[in-house]
Amino acid sequence: MNFTDELVQWYLANKRDLPWRNTTDAYTIWLSEIILQQTRVEQGLPYFNRFVEKYPTVSDFAAAHEDEVLKLWQGLGYYSRGRNMLKTAQLVQQMYNGVFPESYDDLIKLKGIGEYTAAAISSFSSNEARAVVDGNVYRVLARYFGIYEAINSSTGKKTFQSLATNLLNKQNAALHNQAMMEFGAMLCKPKNPGCGICPVNVGCAAFLNNATTALPVKLKTVKVRERFFNYFLVTDGNTVLMNKRGDKDIWANMYDLPMVETPEMLPAHELAKLPEVTAMFGNELNITEDTSVIKHILTHQRLFVRMVKTTNTPLILKENWAFIPVDSLHELALPKVIFILIKNIFNL
Repeated sequence: MNFTDELVQWYLANKRDLPWRNTTDAYTIWLSEIILQQTRVEQGLPYFNRFVEKYPTVSDFAAAHEDEVLKLWQGLGYYSRGRNMLKTAQLVQQMYNGVFPESYDDLIKLKGIGEYTAAAISSFSSNEARAVVDGNVYRVLARYFGIYEAINSSTGKKTFQSLATNLLNKQNAALHNQAMMEFGAMLCKPKNPGCGICPVNVGCAAFLNNATTALPVKLKTVKVRERFFNYFLVTDGNTVLMNKRGDKDIWANMYDLPMVETPEMLPAHELAKLPEVTAMFGNELNITEDTSVIKHILTHQRLFVRMVKTTNTPLILKENWAFIPVDSLHELALPKVIFILIKNIFNL
């Protein structure tokens, strides 16, 4: 039995019909790869379709405004991807006259494109002999070959990349890579893999040793930070006070509401006494509504978010604050949790 040949045969019989698999256009493949990072296909597909419709060429993308891109990205998370995509499109427009590069060596120089993405685009667009190693491939290789090195360690990454390169069918690199990735996504899944119908289970070390739940090994290095956000809704029904965030924290350059971050979630009456709140609204904060706390999970952060509605207006407007017409709120790029807080109030 040839491991990679069996996976290719499985792929040809079972692959999903996805739009980026029906093209060798490097720009379209790039869109799909960036959108699908840290995102399930089912969630990412509508975003992919919207981006292709809005920006059919990289030149169209390069001419976009960042607010427009972030609005289109809204709800997908990892917003730095959207900002980096715009920078990449602009670089391609400048450096390659709007022709998206296909070679790994050119791709790796672009903003937001790392080794995996450069390998994927070059392989799928021009059949360049580059082994693509994503989370699905790590899982398939770790289980089949019984590799207990951590996939997120420096030595582990080298081990898996070397193995993937040795296995690569250099004449049909695109087909080989797609088969490996799809097999991991559809059959050799993280939980409840289809070992009973797996075409290569007779040679799989994890299956033979009852170790599918133990592999792959991943080091736990991420420390989750807890943050407590208290948002203030200031509105006359026609306009609402919005804050444009800076570029040094989460949700860079997106819009939210004026906010005070606290070490813990305080009762509303205690929140009103904080110096930063009194500096904002004065000593008498009239709270008309205090929402329940929403927990919002990010990769490295756990946010606890609440909204306080008040009839007060700020004593002084900060430079990044502005009263926005309610009818224009749908045009703003809002973090998902902010959209959830205000959508029913303003029928967004």
